[in-house]
Amino acid sequence: SSSRKWLCSRSEICTPETELVAGHSYAAERFESQRDCRLSCGQYGAIWPMPTGEGCTIAHTRVRFDPWKVRFHVVAPGEAATQFLRETNRLFVSNLLKECTRNCTLESSKQILVRATVSNETLVLDWAADESYALVVRTTEAATFVDIQAGTVYGARHAFETLTNLVTGSLSNGLLMASAARISDRPAFPHRGVLLDTARNFVPLKYIRSTLDAMATSKMNVLHWHVVDTHSFPLEITRVPEMQRYGAYSSSQTYSRQDALNLVKYARLRGIRILIEIDGPSHAGNGWQWGPAAGLGNMSVCLNQSPWRKFCVQPPCGQLNPMNDHMYAVLKEILEDVAEVGAPEETVHMGGDEVFLPCWNNTEEIRDAMRAQGYNLSEESFLRLWSQFHQRNLNAWDDITERMYPGIKQPKPVIIWSSHLTNPTYIEAYLPKERFIIQTWVESEDVLNRELLNRGYRLIVSTKNAWYLDHGFWGRTSYYNWRTVYSAGMPTSAQHSDQVLGGEVCMWSEYVDQNSLESRIWPRAGAAAERLWSNPKSPAAAAQRRFYRYRERLLARGIHADAVIPHWCVLHEGMCL
Repeated sequence: SSSRKWLCSRSEICTPETELVAGHSYAAERFESQRDCRLSCGQYGAIWPMPTGEGCTIAHTRVRFDPWKVRFHVVAPGEAATQFLRETNRLFVSNLLKECTRNCTLESSKQILVRATVSNETLVLDWAADESYALVVRTTEAATFVDIQAGTVYGARHAFETLTNLVTGSLSNGLLMASAARISDRPAFPHRGVLLDTARNFVPLKYIRSTLDAMATSKMNVLHWHVVDTHSFPLEITRVPEMQRYGAYSSSQTYSRQDALNLVKYARLRGIRILIEIDGPSHAGNGWQWGPAAGLGNMSVCLNQSPWRKFCVQPPCGQLNPMNDHMYAVLKEILEDVAEVGAPEETVHMGGDEVFLPCWNNTEEIRDAMRAQGYNLSEESFLRLWSQFHQRNLNAWDDITERMYPGIKQPKPVIIWSSHLTNPTYIEAYLPKERFIIQTWVESEDVLNRELLNRGYRLIVSTKNAWYLDHGFWGRTSYYNWRTVYSAGMPTSAQHSDQVLGGEVCMWSEYVDQNSLESRIWPRAGAAAERLWSNPKSPAAAAQRRFYRYRERLLARGIHADAVIPHWCVLHEGMCL
């Protein structure tokens, strides 16, 4: 089969010359393999996610080259940005080598000269970061020239990622690259995330890094690290070592301060922020049980109580005690550690979901303290108490960041989950929109997103009936295939466009650990990556062949992405769907 050639039809289907369909018209070029054909068959070739700029073009002709002979010239203001781009070049070559089907070495390789120009020296990565880039490939008799222009190192990093999508292995030695291309690109949304829960089941660092590798391949830029929960507290808090000592499943199932710092650095080189979530007041139990022995009282209540249904939404139970000042002092020390681990501009996710009011209401010391402070025991009183919990922690966070990073003038908003407290009818009385970004986890037809946008809140969207990747493995939940993930629309309208920051797919880990993590997340999360980068108007069916190639790229990079269709259907385009 290696001698037969492939052709690209006007309907963007790659077909071997022995199986051409009568009545279909094909471009004149003949390609050595299906992957070679795929590089330029269709406007976007094999690029994932789809570029957003006008007039994306990819030539049907190829250059054959040796990845070791690619030369880089980096133009950037400042030593830090230059160093960042050198690391980016190293990662780029490492990804190219993974495309080699045979020996990558070529005696007489075409010279590839890559020039990357970045205009701003900033390494700040937040919602305002410029991630746009322009990529031009042109080939002369002498060499192939790749020109990358970007505002920041992060845009340049994305350009190198796109450049790997213009390359495939050759049936003989070396690699093939499209000899000419013109692409301009920028993301539709600044927050393109994966939530990874490492508290229900511990996930070793190696697998968190592979998640970051796959995210980088997909141009996703936020790892929302749900690192602690009622079940376990594996994160080292240097100021309060008791949290990890009492909360980790075992001394080997922990993340040290250095682990966290290294992870932040690893992610940053791949254009990814790490957003740490310290959930509360609910989802907080194990790790908090040492209060009484230390003379600090009950910092968490309803701890590991049974029958659990009377005290929480999911076992084991545990909810922070909002009437205990020692709890706030400890939480502030936890937040100080989080602030030190992250970049100066990074914020924190404060959780705030699934607060079980009967837990507080069934705790005598909380009822007594509330009455003593003039609260009655109405639902409104408990909601006020809950909102004051978030406000006190926000004040602590402001205090920490002002002290630690005096250069940052604007107080940073924090993120909390949608909940009973974010009900549009009264949210404004409890959570000021200037300071709280709401991450919604409702179904696609729910009106919550629209109502919060109308009230001026900024949103991060995690559509529960499409982007909850744990669904389909417990209770009455359904599994969402990549097409469902892809088709989940984003709430947008002209007047609210800047309020929708983006979205996250969520990998809750009750029913997943390192043994199945990669195949549960990938390649489905990549479908959300295209939704968040490109927000395409075209349906999933139009993206399928690019998506299958994207999955193969993940496999080449060592990510165990799940199969989404029989391999016969990948090889015989247009014959299955």
